[in-house]
Amino acid sequence: MLRRLDRIRFRGHKREDFPDLVESPTASDTECGDEPPLKAPRSVAARDSEELRDPAGPGTLIMAAGVQDFNRTESDRLNEIKGHLEIALLEKHFLQEELRKLREETNAETLRQELERERQRRLELEQRVQEALKARSEEQPAQQPPKGQAQANNGAEHRRGQGLSARLQKWFLDRFGEYVEDFRFQPEESTVEAEEPLSARRLTENMRRLKRGAKPVTGFLKNLSALSDWYSVYTSAIAFVVYMNAVWHGWAIPVFLFLAILRLSLNFLIARGWRIQWSIVPEVSEAVEPPKEDLTVSEKFQLVLDVAQKAQNLFGKMADILEKIKNLFMWVQPEITQKLYIALWAAFLASCFLPYRLVGLAAGLYAGIKFFLIDFIFKRCPRLRAKYDTPYIIWKNLPTDPQLKERASATVSRRIQTASSRSCVASAPAGLSRDEDSSRFHGTKKGNFHEIFNLTENERPLAVCESGWRCCLINRDRKMPTDYIRNGVLYVTENYLCFESSKSGSSKRNKVIKLVDITDIQKYKVLSVLPGSGMGIAVSTPSTQKVLPPSPHPVFGAMVHRDEAFEAISTQYSKIVAAAAVGVDS
Repeated sequence: MLRRLDRIRFRGHKREDFPDLVESPTASDTECGDEPPLKAPRSVAARDSEELRDPAGPGTLIMAAGVQDFNRTESDRLNEIKGHLEIALLEKHFLQEELRKLREETNAETLRQELERERQRRLELEQRVQEALKARSEEQPAQQPPKGQAQANNGAEHRRGQGLSARLQKWFLDRFGEYVEDFRFQPEESTVEAEEPLSARRLTENMRRLKRGAKPVTGFLKNLSALSDWYSVYTSAIAFVVYMNAVWHGWAIPVFLFLAILRLSLNFLIARGWRIQWSIVPEVSEAVEPPKEDLTVSEKFQLVLDVAQKAQNLFGKMADILEKIKNLFMWVQPEITQKLYIALWAAFLASCFLPYRLVGLAAGLYAGIKFFLIDFIFKRCPRLRAKYDTPYIIWKNLPTDPQLKERASATVSRRIQTASSRSCVASAPAGLSRDEDSSRFHGTKKGNFHEIFNLTENERPLAVCESGWRCCLINRDRKMPTDYIRNGVLYVTENYLCFESSKSGSSKRNKVIKLVDITDIQKYKVLSVLPGSGMGIAVSTPSTQKVLPPSPHPVFGAMVHRDEAFEAISTQYSKIVAAAAVGVDS
């Protein structure tokens, strides 16, 4: 490198013509190396200085300027060479760092384990080779003295047997060794899948994929329902005749297999580009909205809410089906499961004592008549179906787990209320009459019940709501936040629906509604935007003020036992309406 620098530095001029390099810019240690700095002779430097000082000498000012330019270009060259050397040193340093990192990152432990496995395998192979050589050496006949001829023969036969077993073992390992290695047990590797973060676009796309994937199943179910409903009379009649004929001759299973092969063949032709569309129910093409790229925050929020609502409803339906099936087999309602139990015993005994052909014929004929005729009649006559369709009645009466919890909590609350009422009646003084005692028992936190709501003494809460249902009254026509939502307790009497506000003050905050004045009672979701929130009961009367947008008014929301309260109010309301209708007729 130093020699190359010398060749570059002193190319084109003699060494004596260069100026003194001591005054040149400071060079790095790597540039100079071990050579001392070059220094021109003192005489030449003195002569040049004298020529520069003497204007009348041979050197003029122009010559001095040329020498300065030459010195400047030489210093520029040295700086350029210095930069190249520094770049080369930096590259060398970086390469050394990368080499060190590569050496550190090398997984020596894995290589060591592989090497250990190879050593073990080599030892096994050497052992097999030794056994093979030993077996081959034993196969050679050994010469024995004539005295032990019988012993020699026995030993030869033994060695021959060992040699044969060794050859069989070797042949087996050569033929099936790879398959034996495949059946070697290894520890199972547990892989954890990375969960994707929540994304509105991803959630919407997954719901669309689920809808597209379930479309063939839903289409098949729609066609079956259309066959049962006789949507196309000719198609249903042909299917009924073909099915019954196949069942009568014992061809039901071949017919179903042939239909499956036919469907698969049609799918093959459709995949090849053929346009084949066959469906009893005409397909309605839904307009697919293109996904929007730029959505506002409110649009994204509404999109997530819509998708979440659909997912909630879908998962709710699936959970209801699974819970009903579980409760059917777990004897949650013994009177329903008992029917299934008897039917299974009857089917078991029939399969044991009757020939299979007769059992299959009976089952097939019953299925065909039930699917094509009985279901058609039941769907057209709902009241007949509610009385005689046993599978439908069993399925509708099967409870889900939330319904069981509500029933259990209602039963426990009724037992507690009954026990408390008995204890209050037993502890009442003997001088009090029964009416006085009952009025004291039905008193609210602020006083007697009839005094709070300005009713007659005969008006008392029903046994179902002796302690009332905690809820909140929502008046949407009120502008003040304190009047918009009121927390309190709801009671039902024989003729009134009473709401007692929990805030202390005048009785103006309480509300009393006559059951006769009610025009509509319905279950209501207070917050329709958020799924699964705001369980309440909406009551409509002619005197209530209509608001925009139109909605039931008033609303008793945030009720824990909403279904129990709704059933009690509806029952009492129907009694009042029936009594009023009888009075009008009379």
